[in-house]
Amino acid sequence: MSKVTRRTLARGGAAGLLGAIAAPAVARASALRWRMVTSWPKHLPGPGLSAERIAARIGALSGGRLEITVSAAGEIVPAFEVLDAVGSGVAEMGHTAAFYWQGKAPASAFFTTVPFGLTPNEHVAWIDAGGGQALWDELYAPFGVKPFMGGNTGVSMGGWFRHEIKSRDDVHGLKVRALGLGGEVYRRLGAIPQTTSPGEILVALQSGVIDGAEFVGPGSDIALGLYRFAPFYYGPGFNKPNGTGECIVALKAWETLDAELKAIVTHACAAEASFALAEMERLNIEALATLTTRDNMQLRAFPSDFVAAARSTAADVLAELATRSVTARNVHDSYVGFRDRIAAWSRISLQAVLEAREG
Repeated sequence: MSKVTRRTLARGGAAGLLGAIAAPAVARASALRWRMVTSWPKHLPGPGLSAERIAARIGALSGGRLEITVSAAGEIVPAFEVLDAVGSGVAEMGHTAAFYWQGKAPASAFFTTVPFGLTPNEHVAWIDAGGGQALWDELYAPFGVKPFMGGNTGVSMGGWFRHEIKSRDDVHGLKVRALGLGGEVYRRLGAIPQTTSPGEILVALQSGVIDGAEFVGPGSDIALGLYRFAPFYYGPGFNKPNGTGECIVALKAWETLDAELKAIVTHACAAEASFALAEMERLNIEALATLTTRDNMQLRAFPSDFVAAARSTAADVLAELATRSVTARNVHDSYVGFRDRIAAWSRISLQAVLEAREG
């Protein structure tokens, strides 16, 4: 490359140099600029960071052709209005959780998690190889959005409680932040489920508005500080055995993309679905160690009579959901059928290996 001097500029080289400078400016000016609204506090470990990484990946892979600005819950729309915001064009993308839309589309809960349902790897198998994605697309089309798996917080814990739970009866009357079908199970067992947004859980626990709360696992929960006012941490997370985060794209915006950009968005979401699950395992390890030492968290197991009652109740809840619509029936039958088929393999593979490892 020749050296640029005043003399070369004077001989006409200025035109070439200005052209080289102007070309990227033109490219930047023609780049698509999208907004992503989310259901999460800014930089929240787990889902909040998943949203940010998806946006960054799309920008990098597209060479700046598609730039996405991420907004935390409440900056543009509240946490539980992401679906409407994307479907109506307030934003082109959203990062959220499917079971938040259970009131609008009952079958949506299956695409985040259901009580006693698929584990993370089993859920991915259903979505990617068991027909789940086509059903998800069909379910969301009336809302004007296209869904993708866009993260995963893994197997959840049962939740944080201000007081110990020693039997099924201790759940009666408790106000518990529990969303999705897990919330309905709690309701039928005598608790009072609350739909508190993630950013408001801590204040609700501190003020006594709620007696307990589930969110995800230690890696995200520690960032919310829930241990400060609810020291008893319960498992297993029967209510949320999986934690798929969804990335939704407005169908109108999606159709404006060329094939390359569509492939980039699809890949960015898939990469995050894989990476987020791996990262959450590491975060959970580190957070659990901190919670049990520095923060004096008390790890507990739910009473067996409570878990048994929840299992029976969950079966009823799922069966009733299937009667809500033809779409709900189709999603239910696909999900439950896949769960029943994969259970046999999981018992002789993963469960057997873990039991053997523990001795």
